[in-house]
Amino acid sequence: MINNIIFDLGNVLLDFKPVEYLRTKFDDEEKIQEIFEKIFLSEEWPMLDRGVITEEEAIERICSRSNGNVELIKFVMCNWYEMFTPIEDTVIALKKLKEKGYKIYYLSNFHMLSFESVTKRYEFFKYFDGGVVSYEEKALKPEEDIYKRLVERYEIHPEESIFIDDIAVNIEGAKKLGFETIHFKSIEDLKNLQSLFEG
Repeated sequence: MINNIIFDLGNVLLDFKPVEYLRTKFDDEEKIQEIFEKIFLSEEWPMLDRGVITEEEAIERICSRSNGNVELIKFVMCNWYEMFTPIEDTVIALKKLKEKGYKIYYLSNFHMLSFESVTKRYEFFKYFDGGVVSYEEKALKPEEDIYKRLVERYEIHPEESIFIDDIAVNIEGAKKLGFETIHFKSIEDLKNLQSLFEG
């Protein structure tokens, strides 16, 4: 019997599409790709998720390797949280599951400042019964430890839980601990949840 639904945040409940976001700021596709790689594929990005570096430190380090893109990098990093917008169909599903009495949790790799931003901006966070976020735990999905912290903190039984994530390796990490899983690519992937909130 399913009692718990665990949601990833980025690209499950919140759109996170850096290249599309950069296209709203610049017209030069070559420059867009360059800035994308400098920031979002940097070694500092997962360090921010892990909570072992501040955003100020990350910007300084990225800029030190920027080859003339310092101002563009600083511009993107001062307002990049704007790209997080709710995926409304998933938010609706979350609300319906909560109304049906399921326990709702989040388990997400997220930076501190961006997490603080989205939790202040979006009301759907009030529906969560709790959650685990990487920067607080100094651990990242798909590392086993971060799933175990969710299980232990909220006394969750994985076999009574569905974990939803858009990244395959994170799904595999949850499966190893006995979670039922949904590899999310679109709202169609949640159609097997309908029986939970429509029944």
